[in-house]
Amino acid sequence: MSRGRAQPDRELLAGSLAHYEDPAYYTATYAPRQDDVAFYVALANTTPGPVLEYGIGNGRIALPIARAGKAVVGVDHSVPMLADLRAKIALERPAVRKLVRAVRGDMRRVKLRRRFPLVLSTFNTALHLYERADVERFLARVAEHLEDGGRFVVDLSMPRLEELARPPSKPFHVPKFRHPTAGVVVSNRERFDYDPVRQVLFVAMEFEPVGAASQGWMTPLAHRQFFPQEWAALLHYNGFEVERVEGDFAGGPLTASSDVMVWHSTRRRP
Repeated sequence: MSRGRAQPDRELLAGSLAHYEDPAYYTATYAPRQDDVAFYVALANTTPGPVLEYGIGNGRIALPIARAGKAVVGVDHSVPMLADLRAKIALERPAVRKLVRAVRGDMRRVKLRRRFPLVLSTFNTALHLYERADVERFLARVAEHLEDGGRFVVDLSMPRLEELARPPSKPFHVPKFRHPTAGVVVSNRERFDYDPVRQVLFVAMEFEPVGAASQGWMTPLAHRQFFPQEWAALLHYNGFEVERVEGDFAGGPLTASSDVMVWHSTRRRP
């Protein structure tokens, strides 16, 4: 008797895709986030290029790297984000347009058949790897695409116990704003629901139009939580040597109060 293919977890699938179905909202929300952009542009400038970026999205980081003169190849699974990236590329100077190439696909499986001196996994992209096997497949692809002596740099949010322990009944309130796609002012609440068995933080982003007859909506987001020693072990047992880990995009140390972990590693030599 043959065994059928395992059915995908619909909750995790929705949590890995829904947040990226509205590029206009994504762009407006993360426009103020510039410290990681400056960090990755400076990092790209230390290599001859090209750069491989997992989670290229609509080019928030890749386009500034290309504007700095470095070629970027990006992998992403989101059709709407990649469509928006193409539209953004079309508005760039010809010299920039030719430096950006995007490939749609699963970061655990895409094989580009070339190597890069710098491979990036930016802005929590790796938090959509929900199981150990997912991480192992992804790191195998990274290793295949990394030149000898090349560097793999990934940034992950630091698990914060106060957020993981926050009950869903007590939402985090975000200031009202005009939603760029809906075109109306909305109130915004975020409910956190942490599953300690799967180590997945489920975020429900609730939008409610203010003074309008239209109904509200909810966007799910699911992020796997990797603790520092856990991520170090995953890198080690999948053939990587950690050079250093930083607690911000300015090169500061990783501490208990850090919001982000920035891991620099290389392939371990046999």
